[in-house]
Amino acid sequence: MLNVVVLIGRLTRDPELRYTASGTPVGRFSLAVDRPFSNAQGERETDFIDIVVWRQLAETCANHLGKGRLVAVTGRLQIRSYDTQDGQRRRVAEVVADDVRFLDRPRTGGGNSGDDFGDDPSVEDDIPF
Repeated sequence: MLNVVVLIGRLTRDPELRYTASGTPVGRFSLAVDRPFSNAQGERETDFIDIVVWRQLAETCANHLGKGRLVAVTGRLQIRSYDTQDGQRRRVAEVVADDVRFLDRPRTGGGNSGDDFGDDPSVEDDIPF
């Protein structure tokens, strides 16, 4: 069987970082991903996809990503169920990410980015992407 998802999109909000009871970091964010075709009105529709990241990747995303950043996510689709407080059964589809690639630079003065390089051109040569 094969379950591989590859997405490129922009974060709709800053990543949310939490820790499990055993102390394992888990992060969540949502990606806005444009569909590759236009609808009947000639407009491109957008899907909003929930992403889950674990361990060091969760902490890296929380520390360096913010709303609006462009990323590539590789992972697997996971469908899970849970019961609400009023007893209703819900199903959630999310992508559990194995890899998150930062595709743009942080905006000056915005988001959660701790690696804000500003306008210093001497720093650009040292950026690994």
